[in-house]
Amino acid sequence: MHSSIATALLTVAGSVLAQDFSNDGNYGSPFPDTTYPGFESTNPYAIAGSLSNQTSPPKYPSPWGEGLGEWGSAYSKARAFVSQLTLEEKVNLTTGTGWELDRCVGQTGSIPRLAFRALCLQDSPVGVRDTDFNSVFPAGVNVAATWDRGVAYARGQAMGYEHKGKGVDVQLGPVAGPLGRTPEGGRNWEGFSPDPVLTGVMFAETIKGTQSAGVMTSAKHYIAYEQEHFRLVPDSINYGFNITASDSANFDDVTMHELYLWPFADGVKAGCTSVMCSYNQVNNSQACQNSYTLNYLLKGELGFQGYVMSDWLGTNSGVASVLAGLDMTMPGDSNAYDSGDSYFGANLTVAVLNGTVPVWRLDDMAMRIMASYYFVETNTTRDPINFSSWTRDTFSYEHYYVGEGWTQVNDHVNVRSDHANLIRSIGARSTVLLKNVNNTLPLTGKEPLTAVFGDDAGPNSNGPNGCPDRGCDDGTLGMAWGSGSAELPYLVTPDTAIQNTVLAAGGAYESVLSNGALDKMGALARRANVSIVFANADSGEWFVQVDRNLGDRNNLTFWQGADEAIAMVAGSCNNTILVVHSVGPVLLEKYASNPNITAILWAGVPGQESGNSIADVLYGHVNPGAKLPFTIGANRTDYGTDVLYTPNSDVPQIDFREGVFIDYRAFDSHNSTPTYEFGFGLSYTTFNYSNLQITKLNAGDYVPFTGYTSQAPTYGNFSTDPAAHLFPGNFSRVPLYQYPWLNSTNLTEASSDPQYAAPGSIPLNAQNGTAQRIPKAGGAPGGNPMLYDVLYRVQATITNTGSVAGEEVPQLYISRGGPHDPVRELRGFERLSLQPNGSTTFSVGVTRRDISSWDPVEQDWVVRNTTKRVWVGRSSRKMALEGVLA
Repeated sequence: MHSSIATALLTVAGSVLAQDFSNDGNYGSPFPDTTYPGFESTNPYAIAGSLSNQTSPPKYPSPWGEGLGEWGSAYSKARAFVSQLTLEEKVNLTTGTGWELDRCVGQTGSIPRLAFRALCLQDSPVGVRDTDFNSVFPAGVNVAATWDRGVAYARGQAMGYEHKGKGVDVQLGPVAGPLGRTPEGGRNWEGFSPDPVLTGVMFAETIKGTQSAGVMTSAKHYIAYEQEHFRLVPDSINYGFNITASDSANFDDVTMHELYLWPFADGVKAGCTSVMCSYNQVNNSQACQNSYTLNYLLKGELGFQGYVMSDWLGTNSGVASVLAGLDMTMPGDSNAYDSGDSYFGANLTVAVLNGTVPVWRLDDMAMRIMASYYFVETNTTRDPINFSSWTRDTFSYEHYYVGEGWTQVNDHVNVRSDHANLIRSIGARSTVLLKNVNNTLPLTGKEPLTAVFGDDAGPNSNGPNGCPDRGCDDGTLGMAWGSGSAELPYLVTPDTAIQNTVLAAGGAYESVLSNGALDKMGALARRANVSIVFANADSGEWFVQVDRNLGDRNNLTFWQGADEAIAMVAGSCNNTILVVHSVGPVLLEKYASNPNITAILWAGVPGQESGNSIADVLYGHVNPGAKLPFTIGANRTDYGTDVLYTPNSDVPQIDFREGVFIDYRAFDSHNSTPTYEFGFGLSYTTFNYSNLQITKLNAGDYVPFTGYTSQAPTYGNFSTDPAAHLFPGNFSRVPLYQYPWLNSTNLTEASSDPQYAAPGSIPLNAQNGTAQRIPKAGGAPGGNPMLYDVLYRVQATITNTGSVAGEEVPQLYISRGGPHDPVRELRGFERLSLQPNGSTTFSVGVTRRDISSWDPVEQDWVVRNTTKRVWVGRSSRKMALEGVLA
């Protein structure tokens, strides 16, 4: 096998890798050489100096899984299985076979001797990607807008069943990175919300739901992957940006713990089986070989028992990545798709044989993978993979890229079940009513003439899947673009659904579905009793460019020339309803204040049932109860953050100077008035909040975790003679395929690495398999169990004071009281269903974690001696009740 994996060398990735392999630094502080004046100043935005020279500290060895928490049984089964494996079979579990060389977007090697077929890893977080007869669910941002844990679980479970039905073992989702630092971020819609608590809850419930269907999840993208620009060098060069390494997200330890790591802790506590590391660097160390974020934070502090996989081509080295905590490389190729070489594969076999990767580390990689498998599965035998990601044809090549193995590759299994009903319901229950003057909504369908306008109301003329990976913005926005999309089985447009509703009620209906037909729009709007205009804003992944948007949005305005269309319709009809399909915030200030626009709804990215979902809300079949999962500002600059669109060095440096102050936290800190605040949403009924009660519970004092791991275990034996690990005789190789065997008994030749055996050093402790101290903030999956002790119970009475049944989402906000803390932070919520005049109790348990602050010196969570105010309200700005935790 040919590879540029340097088996122990710092020169593989140049100076960036050397920073992570440095033996210098104070192990007690993750940023030993710097201070962050922003956390000593009265202005939390005034982080002085440059963050661009920050480096991640070395943290070794990579912790080995021990079956903590609910993982005990899975580890017992994995131990029995892994103990039977040869060296090559263990390597096979860790290495993808290559891009387009098997059926799934990612596929490991198999273990035929034990009848264990390859693991199939498949996108996406909205449905099974690259196949047919699957469903396309609403995006993550819509799930967050429901503020409903049950919705997140049900959607996750339904997607899990569909992946399972196709033979998929690992669904590549859900998403907590990007969190949503910048509203223009291209993949924000795949995740949930820029609030870590809202994201953490939806992230965890999605994981539980998906894994309940017997499918592993891949919690992604870890960590601080907050923009598309400059994530990979080849794509950047193709776009004309001359960079030498992926961008680096630079930020402090408090921001890491209180913002970006928070939802991943929830995911680990929920039992996520794998975590996908991201393309970006973190403090100038590649995320997939960053020993601090992988070894110390994820596997150490959070007690993660599953395995870490790379994003596709996100592996930047071999031994360096393995020792830093990477367990699986995808899709197996090294620096380019179908390169024919791998950083793992045979080179991992070499690294174990020459001693640079300890045997216990490879065993831990295999154990983590198999324990994750057993965590959701009971048997090693399961249904075959029944589709090919590379063609919809029934017959094609098993090894598609090289044209070998003609066979039936697609069984066209229909896995949709009755999920359309769930998708339609989520779409409606995630639609946020932002404006409703004089009860314009709901409509009856009996209005004499209903008119619908806009490109976004109609179809893509080339069909719902007319653009690969949904990489265009033609017609209505049912799904955004990139690997997070899936093939739509159909797409119900708003034009179709609203027409059906109106005609069934006896009204008349007309539509103009081209934003360029302004004169026709004006003429129709002047005749209409109600005009409904649709507008959208799209985004996606870096590898697709749409209308000069390189994944990230260039602005926060509408696409498709919608602004001109809205102006024409609203100027011609004094009863205009604006419906927004968007991946995130769009600037709506001028529409919110326009008296002719009587209602505004945000419908997000709703999936295949888009039209039916919005019709259900417009015509009152569903009473809107959704709330914004982000802030809609009056101006782009109010957010305080933005995408870095032009490289500022050959390794782009993105300094997170804002710290924890993103989205509503930034607006609150700046005292900026948004158009519509985080958590805002109207209903067709009204609600009253009363009777706030705060009860202190008898939880004990916090005790930092103390203790050590066991010694690193090993499983099975193998020969150290390279001759025992050559390719088997008469073995028929698939070209470019990644195999674990050697092609020479000379390890230098087997590696084909020009830097093999060059001077270098293994990081201090990287090969140390003795018992290791567990971090104070660790001790169990999700962190120190005492962080989750409930210290207070906050309750309030919520009453439906209107005439129709409805759903309300009361929200609990807390101020931790420190001079540099956010004004208030979301800490609890619940979606409640109430009949007219009905009342119920809103109740939230406030955990120790909820009121704790991260202390970078103590490297632990602390509850500071400050006044901690609490509010229960309708949004982040509309507080109905207030009290103090005492």
